Amino acid sequence: MSTRPLVSIVMGSDSDLEIMREAGKVLDEFGIDYEIDVTSAHRSPDRTADYARKAAGRGIRVIIAGAGGAAHLAGVIAAHTTLPIIGVPIPSTSLQGMDSLLATVQMPAGIPVATVAIGKPGATNAGILAAQVLALSDPAVAKKLAAHKEELTRGIEKTSKKLKSSMG
Repeated sequence: MSTRPLVSIVMGSDSDLEIMREAGKVLDEFGIDYEIDVTSAHRSPDRTADYARKAAGRGIRVIIAGAGGAAHLAGVIAAHTTLPIIGVPIPSTSLQGMDSLLATVQMPAGIPVATVAIGKPGATNAGILAAQVLALSDPAVAKKLAAHKEELTRGIEKTSKKLKSSMG
């Protein structure tokens, strides 16, 4: 990672790191520099607001925010910046992430948060979505995304052929 990350991955607690690392893995694959930090909408609201207000000035272009439970982190960040925010619901309670999903996706009009699936699949998709946003102005990232899609297609074709040959 360089000193000038384009994506910031932030989470409400370090217990969310295992899930949020999945977004980082994707960004690594696409060669996108990122940072990872912890801040809480509830336990450190002033720090969170300051983080959000200063992110664009530091060169951040997309923020991926993961939180569990009440999951207000992505929304609080979105309230303090015009950067695109991608919310990752974390399955941290007995509700298995449904509370986090609803808290993240149900934003009031005017404060958008793009919300992905609960847990690791969501963090993976958040990384891909961040890459897609950056690809709008970066042809190298766009080319890597196209190759990624082609790889997914080849994987399905290979699986299909394997299945057909085992059945026949």
